[in-house]
Amino acid sequence: MKPITEYQDYRKYMSDYYEERKRCSIFSWREFSRLAGFTSPNYIQLVCEGKSGLSKKGVEGVANAMGLEGADRDYFRAMEQFGDAKSDEKKKLAFHEMQKLAKENHLRVVDSEAFQYFESWVNPVMRELAPIMPGAKPLELSRQCYSAVSATDVRHSLDFMVRAAFLKKTGEDSYEQTDKIVTGSSKAIPLAMRSMNRQMSQLAIEAIDHLPPEKRHMTGVTLGMSEPTYRWLIRKLEMLRQQVVAIAAKEKGYDKVYRLNLQLFPLTKGKEA
Repeated sequence: MKPITEYQDYRKYMSDYYEERKRCSIFSWREFSRLAGFTSPNYIQLVCEGKSGLSKKGVEGVANAMGLEGADRDYFRAMEQFGDAKSDEKKKLAFHEMQKLAKENHLRVVDSEAFQYFESWVNPVMRELAPIMPGAKPLELSRQCYSAVSATDVRHSLDFMVRAAFLKKTGEDSYEQTDKIVTGSSKAIPLAMRSMNRQMSQLAIEAIDHLPPEKRHMTGVTLGMSEPTYRWLIRKLEMLRQQVVAIAAKEKGYDKVYRLNLQLFPLTKGKEA
């Protein structure tokens, strides 16, 4: 079975534990639930299927049943909090705890680098800006940004991206992009992406307030549409995004960093409300 830090979904971890035990010995959902202290014979199965959750006492019972101790037990607690948190802020705190525990025990959290990258707008901006300003100090890079960012935050961003291999250092304060694509597949990535989208939306508001029209392009339309039309438009927008990415990938002589937001969201409730 994979190390626990390769999981972000506690239900998946419990399911894999069950399948591993079942493969190696006579083991049932009834036995799993009994060992965890539940009177219902299929309670653990319901949790793994997402039909029920775990209380604090239940978390400890399941950890006992799986023989988790020390850092693995702490990681399982944090993983349950991440999975069942009701707000993005609580999810972030839980995921950071998972990262902290893994780092302290020299283990790796899958997609943690992508999560950290998408947490701050400074990272993608510096990934584009630093390579076209070889030799520039963090203060010089920070002054190129319309939105306020400190030289310290720029330095932290650059150091992180070099460690994560999103940038490669080619000399003193000189960088180039690697071929590594910044992406991720874990459940933590959408959480970081929501944070990124909020930050970029705020930067768009600042651009409206502080940049003249000739330096920005902001348009929009309010319209009614059916579900099939909505799906068609989503496909068209995704095709456009991919085309823009392909064009940008071929760009060699750029001197500015832009952000393109593609936003489509409902203003009213539909029949399903």
